[in-house]
Amino acid sequence: MIDLYTRSGRLLQVQGNSLHSRSGSYLGQLINNKVFDPNGRYCGTVVGDRVVYRTIDSAATVTATVGTVLPASVVPNRSGTSLWGREPNFVD
Repeated sequence: MIDLYTRSGRLLQVQGNSLHSRSGSYLGQLINNKVFDPNGRYCGTVVGDRVVYRTIDSAATVTATVGTVLPASVVPNRSGTSLWGREPNFVD
C-alpha cells in the first residue's frame, strides 16, 4: 500500500486503485492519475505524491463505484505544498 497526500498535507491511503482517508473511509478511485468520488465525479489530480483539485480537469467523469473500509492509518501528515490547484474536498 502506498500513501498520497492532499495539497495541504493530509494523508490519503491507496490500495490498488482505491483511495481512502486516514480513517479508512472510501473516497473514490484512481484512474489515469485522476481521483473520482464514489458517484464518478472528478475530485482531484495526482501530482507526484499529492492530490490537488484542478478546474481544468473537472469535466471528467467515470461510472459510480463502491469501496470497502480500510483500517485507520498512523502515518503522520506532511507539510503543505504550493502546487497549482486547490485543496480537494475530501471528508474524513
